Amino acid sequence: MLREAIGLPFSFSESPKVGEFFPGLWVNIADTFKLLTVNMAHERVLIVDDEELNLFIIQEFLESESLTLDAFADPVAAWESLVAPGSDYDLVVLDRMMPDLDGMEFLRRMKAEARFTNIPVIMQTAASSPEQVREGLAAGAYYYLTKPYEPEALISIVRGALEDRRSRQQLLSQSAHAMESSQLLHLAEFQFSTLAHVESLVPVLASLCPNPETVAPGLADLMVNAIEHGNLELSYQEKARLKWDGNWEEEIARRAALPEYADRIAVVRVERQSEPTRVVYTVSDEGPGFEWHRFLEFDPERAYDPNGRGIAMARMISFSTLEYRGCGNQVVATVLCD
Repeated sequence: MLREAIGLPFSFSESPKVGEFFPGLWVNIADTFKLLTVNMAHERVLIVDDEELNLFIIQEFLESESLTLDAFADPVAAWESLVAPGSDYDLVVLDRMMPDLDGMEFLRRMKAEARFTNIPVIMQTAASSPEQVREGLAAGAYYYLTKPYEPEALISIVRGALEDRRSRQQLLSQSAHAMESSQLLHLAEFQFSTLAHVESLVPVLASLCPNPETVAPGLADLMVNAIEHGNLELSYQEKARLKWDGNWEEEIARRAALPEYADRIAVVRVERQSEPTRVVYTVSDEGPGFEWHRFLEFDPERAYDPNGRGIAMARMISFSTLEYRGCGNQVVATVLCD
């Protein structure tokens, strides 16, 4: 039963604790996941699953992640905890099929309230048909786990969702501070080649719009894409592997120092236009391009990967229009301001 619940390649008869050995297998859980552990500063995660066994397993394998875990088998009680004053959750791990209040309805209620808009949701379920996954993606569950799944998959998706949230929250804060002075800017062009450059530029560029909190995450995704997949020619599969292993930033820095990539730059041009009033961002790189058509929409087959959501989310949430040109090494994103 336990194997079917989370897809473990082994079974046991007693409830193990982190640091104990599985009977007959001599596998130490703490050692197994040592390399997957990151400091998440005790971010708070709401876990909702009507199966007590699943709750136990999820908590067990997230125990070393320095997270505050609130687990509920009753989705109604979980909702009450979420909406309580000062709940301040950073992530929701949600089962799709539950009595009284199923996962999809729980998700729709969340996305209907502005204060929960930026809380990522990981939908975990045995329902894995493309239509069901697409329904979840459209409702706002951009991270998916289909049972049975490996423990490493759970940890990687949780880490990825929380990293995305931290990055977006930082961009929102910086954009708000930059907004006043940036209103004087009408046309500008910037060169960039590192992730640090993107972090510095995005708050200023997004603050040209009336809704910088929406624009900033999408613009960051487009600019990072120009560096990693454009100038540094990192493939989708390579990024997925690096995200799983936690080595993505190190690989970006390594490639940027290679002779074949060291002189490449990306450019972001921003222009405030009138009739209609709009802000137009053009991001270009010197890479060979990529198959951008595949990433304009959410693909259920990529819903379980730690990457591959940025362009679709930018197109759907951040910009009024988004258009890739040619081979994909130039993208134009527009924000209508009226």
